[in-house]
Amino acid sequence: MKLQPRDKRALILLASAVALMLIVRLAMPEDSAPPVVALADTVDAAARRLAQAQQTVAAIPGKQSVLRQLSDSLAERDKSVMQAETAAQAQERVLQIVRTLANQQGAPFSVRSEEIGPVRPYGAAYGEAVVSVSFSCQIEQLLNLMADLTRQPEAISTRELRIIMGDPKEKLINARVTFAGLVPRRLVPEKKGAAAL
Repeated sequence: MKLQPRDKRALILLASAVALMLIVRLAMPEDSAPPVVALADTVDAAARRLAQAQQTVAAIPGKQSVLRQLSDSLAERDKSVMQAETAAQAQERVLQIVRTLANQQGAPFSVRSEEIGPVRPYGAAYGEAVVSVSFSCQIEQLLNLMADLTRQPEAISTRELRIIMGDPKEKLINARVTFAGLVPRRLVPEKKGAAAL
């Protein structure tokens, strides 16, 4: 087998590279990297870190107390959220409360029409069940109904109020009131597709 001149040159270069690598390897010690030494810690720096750690530990009971107070406050507020399995049940509960309060106002107080609106988002954690009701009543009765509404354990508010003069002889008005009850966010329907943007 005869070697071509190109192969001879490649073998010569390989032999010289191996020889050069052996020389470099023998000339340099194996652990040429400087050893990593821990930074000398002063007593003052250690005392400062200790004081900072003690302050952090001392603040934990205070933070836990504030967290407990906030959790209790949130639990108390969540009691007023209407508990229902579905959005329709929450809307019916709002209507039931309004009907009950209207019946307590005395005659002539009549619910003329009811309209159920959508359950829509209210902040990040809640939704609101919206119901519109039309009344024919005296102004005092409507004011009493709204005052009674604030005494309910459920969180219900008025969103919209329209008043039109009714029968002036009997001092009746026609009112359309939109009520909203606070519900858990899970009852709010999710928007799908491009409508969610």
